[in-house]
Amino acid sequence: MDSVLLLTWIFMGAFLQPINTEKSEPDAVLSCCEGDLLFLLDSSGSVSSYEYAQMLSFLSELLSPFSLGADQVRVALLQVGTQPRLEFGFDTHTSQQGLQEALKAAKQVRGDTNTEAALKMAQQVLRPGAAGGGRPGLPRVLLWLTDGLQPGPVEAPMAALRQEGVAVLAVSTGHSNYRVLQQVVTPPTDSHLYFVDIDDMSIIIKELRDAIIEIIRAQRLHVRDVTTRSASLHWRPVLSGGTGVYNIQLDPVIPGEAGEGAGGGDGERDTSSSTGGPQHQRLTRPADASQAELRHLLPGTTYKVTLTTQPSVAAMEPLTATFTTLPVSPEQEVLSPAVVTVSNPGMRSVRVSWGPLQPESVKLYVVEYSALPQGKVRATTVTRDHNSTLLTQLQPDTQYLVTVSALHSSGQERAMSVKVCTQEELLPLADLQLTPAGHDSVQVQWKGSVEGLQGYWVTWQGAGENVSSSRFLPRGTLSTLLTDLPAAGARVCVSPVYRTARGDGLCCTARFHPDPSPWTYSPHSLAQSHA
Repeated sequence: MDSVLLLTWIFMGAFLQPINTEKSEPDAVLSCCEGDLLFLLDSSGSVSSYEYAQMLSFLSELLSPFSLGADQVRVALLQVGTQPRLEFGFDTHTSQQGLQEALKAAKQVRGDTNTEAALKMAQQVLRPGAAGGGRPGLPRVLLWLTDGLQPGPVEAPMAALRQEGVAVLAVSTGHSNYRVLQQVVTPPTDSHLYFVDIDDMSIIIKELRDAIIEIIRAQRLHVRDVTTRSASLHWRPVLSGGTGVYNIQLDPVIPGEAGEGAGGGDGERDTSSSTGGPQHQRLTRPADASQAELRHLLPGTTYKVTLTTQPSVAAMEPLTATFTTLPVSPEQEVLSPAVVTVSNPGMRSVRVSWGPLQPESVKLYVVEYSALPQGKVRATTVTRDHNSTLLTQLQPDTQYLVTVSALHSSGQERAMSVKVCTQEELLPLADLQLTPAGHDSVQVQWKGSVEGLQGYWVTWQGAGENVSSSRFLPRGTLSTLLTDLPAAGARVCVSPVYRTARGDGLCCTARFHPDPSPWTYSPHSLAQSHA
């Protein structure tokens, strides 16, 4: 027995070397955090003396950079055996030297792996308000170090700890019971659950320490990427099990009122300023969220944001942060509409578009339009989420003046105008008739509209020719005589010509035979390319 104890002390001495507590560490690590860390150490008989010494050495190195104290990080150690033993509580050690000496002096409990009983004690140790327990309003972490063998019924007590706001992490030196360990840790498992061989524990120290720092970092609510009208809100997740929501309250800080939180406690009070625009905002995010985008803000304005949970988490008081959006002058800010364009002009409609789209700063758009030079002004309104509209019931071949005006939340107004022309109305030819005037001649007659008409194109194929001939006639002409037509017949087409294009024409075939009689048109439209 004496030889066994001697070997145990040799191992303990080899792996629990004194740590230089005077070693300078980066300030970002030394003073980064505040919170309570409880280490649940498997100290039962299934853990060898060598493994126990390695676990203590691992804890010693993991904790060495942290600043300890009442307003910083506190550490407690609970050992698992037949009867759990609280090696030291949160109020015991306020310096690294005392903590390191306590870890070096710890004795293995041995006996059965009664993790369930140890977790019941852990609930008492971590509970805020109890003597020597966790501090209200600060994050609490339980790190479970186990060999992974026969953990017992730990799911229910671990779930109760998470429900009370405790972040649960685990390190297993064995490679069994992965499903159980995966269920008990707080998401995400990739940074809160580790499987490592006993001789390789040092390789996970930095990653595990970073995960703990992320949980107990003193500033638990961050506002990032602040612009003139938006910001990004980030927080440390505290809800578990995929249930519940985060409630976000955003309020402007009213200048001259006492306290930074002005406006945060009186949600019904009107705080609209002379600049107008959205003031109070309430948002909700699901339990698995850790950020939210804050939009529709006013430039150069200080806001207070408050984060709460529903249902409430016992350990988390409402988290608050303040930030100020970037200022902007009217000369610097690009106000919509900065450009107005037209597209798809028809005879009686045209689409008008503008930009940039600024739904966070514009209340509505008004589009006014009238025929030039002295048409009646008509108007239509467009919501701030849209930047185009179709104007209908317009007059053909008419120039319009279109003005897009935006009423901004700041009270500013901006307008831009553009001229647009509707297309001509290309009326088709109304009638076409051919009357024989000889053995190779025909009189062509037609009826057409006179409004907007420039004239007519008459096309036919003459005798002995392989190509078509054409003739342009002024708009007052409604007939013409064609001669030298082929005896086999000739196809005659007439198309109305307008200012911008040709309208649909009509075609008729003239055939000469002993009983001359008038021919009327064949009901075929004439495409512009053939007219």
